[in-house]
Amino acid sequence: MIQKTYDVKGMTCDHCVQAVNSELSSLSGVANVQVDLPSGKVTVTSEQPLDHAAVAAAVDEAGYELVDEEAQ
Repeated sequence: MIQKTYDVKGMTCDHCVQAVNSELSSLSGVANVQVDLPSGKVTVTSEQPLDHAAVAAAVDEAGYELVDEEAQ
């Protein structure tokens, strides 16, 4: 299993957590999603490495923004 942590901007409440969790959990191969609301950190456990664009699209679909560490 592979675990990766992402920064997500815009989450402010439990509904935000549920929306992000739901969208990321629907990605193929995802086994677990843990959202830490105060820090904006989302840890995803998956069977294989996830496509960064797919993760960004799922977070966007939930209504939030993935902080793109690859661009930094």
